[in-house]
Amino acid sequence: MSRARGDEEEYWHSSKFRAFTFDDEDDELSQLKESKRAVNSLRDIVDDDDDDLERVSWSGEPVGRRNKLPSFQSLSDALSDTGVKNYAPELRRPKAEYKDYSSDWSPKDTVRRMQRGKICSLERFRSLQDKLVLLDEAVAGHDGNVITAVLIFLKRTLRREILFRELEVRQVALCHLIHFLKETGEQKLLLDLLRFLDRTEEVALSQYREHLNIQDVEKRREFLKGCIGLPFSAEDTSHIQDHYTLLERQIIIEANDRHLESAGQSEIFRKYPRKASILNMPLVTTLFYSCFYHYTEAEGTFSSPTNLKKTFKIPDKQYVLTALAARAKLRAWDDVDALFTTKNWLGYTKKKAPIGFHRVVEILQRNNAPVQVLQEYVRLVEDVETRLNLATKYKCHDVVIETYRDLKDRIQLTAYKCKVERGSADEEKINSILNNMVRNACFFFQRLSSEMAVD
Repeated sequence: MSRARGDEEEYWHSSKFRAFTFDDEDDELSQLKESKRAVNSLRDIVDDDDDDLERVSWSGEPVGRRNKLPSFQSLSDALSDTGVKNYAPELRRPKAEYKDYSSDWSPKDTVRRMQRGKICSLERFRSLQDKLVLLDEAVAGHDGNVITAVLIFLKRTLRREILFRELEVRQVALCHLIHFLKETGEQKLLLDLLRFLDRTEEVALSQYREHLNIQDVEKRREFLKGCIGLPFSAEDTSHIQDHYTLLERQIIIEANDRHLESAGQSEIFRKYPRKASILNMPLVTTLFYSCFYHYTEAEGTFSSPTNLKKTFKIPDKQYVLTALAARAKLRAWDDVDALFTTKNWLGYTKKKAPIGFHRVVEILQRNNAPVQVLQEYVRLVEDVETRLNLATKYKCHDVVIETYRDLKDRIQLTAYKCKVERGSADEEKINSILNNMVRNACFFFQRLSSEMAVD
């Protein structure tokens, strides 16, 4: 009875696969044996008189044929030959390293040696208890590489249900394994682990990320549609719904625009051919595309910018920034003006920008707007210092002159006169303002003198 129980323990706790070593995924001990055999085979090759030897790779498959090898003075000379090197990849490894395979290191000593980069075989940790002690020592050592190496060993040699159960009470190791599975793309094992831990939202998000691996747009759309019913949080569910709706919208726009472009029926596509497909693009990119090619369309169409803004609840600031960039790129200055023009209930119009007119000026300048257009928006910058800096930087002379005039700053006007072209209209305007300032000053002093004389 006791023997049967021992066999059962051996079945559940013993290693099912080849042992993991820190240096390589392959069994280093087996490689050592292969290397020794390779040394023996080298002697046979050197001494063989056959003129037509067949070379084989480590897998045993032929890799070509060659003539008889020349005789070598020594084994070191033989190893200098590139073709022969392939037979013994481990020959130059120091012999001292191989003693680690048979040394009876404790779990603690094994972890310490792994931390120092030594080669350590984990194959002798066969029982579940030994493996868990090894894992606990690795976690206590606070070395992520060692923890991951031990986890890979356990993942290969333990049944999933046992591994998951033990990791559930070892959160540090659990986090390392989850991160490792995400990095290596072992999606099936990751999902099984998350389901075992009852992390339903993480399971749903992991499944959702699978859409990145789907290249076919129709299959991706159907996949996203299926993701809507997964157990996401309310916020994430809204995001998945928007993602599906956006892709569905992009498919419709892409099909229609491809037809218009190929048929040559639209002037905007003839003048500005599309550089890329709109499929799978972010929402902001889609909005820019729509503002560039479909700005004047009615709200009822899928490609209308206002329809996108309403459907996806795009904030005013984001919409204005994107529309401004698109229309300025097309040099559609009337559309830019209309974007900032508002009308009150009395019918009066005024300029208003939710992003600040200083940002409007910067975007217009990046799109090479003419000075006349820039000046109009520089004037609308409320902060005087910012307005003067922008006007000076972009050579909006009228704005600089008018601002100094309003400030009654004769000294700055005189200094700025040197920065404008001699004989230009800007110089004449400065001279006129300075002369008016002198006349007004003289009139003020004459009036003041008269009042003092009367008194």
